[in-house]
Amino acid sequence: MKYWFLLLIGLAACVPQNAPAGPSPAVTEPPTKVEAPALPDLGPAPELQNEIWLNVDRPLRLSELRGKVVLLEMWTFG
Repeated sequence: MKYWFLLLIGLAACVPQNAPAGPSPAVTEPPTKVEAPALPDLGPAPELQNEIWLNVDRPLRLSELRGKVVLLEMWTFG
């Protein structure tokens, strides 16, 4: 317990007493724009060929998923 108290006193001594109120200028600057790498166009996605799906009552097709955010996790039983 004594060491935590000494640590807090030490940290309080490191804080400048005349610090300006509000965020520092480095925090308010907008982030720099990063260019994304150019990726090749591989054409449309191929249709899903699976006939067995888990947690759905019928096979999924890409046309049914158009306009939706989809995460596919593919794995096999082994």
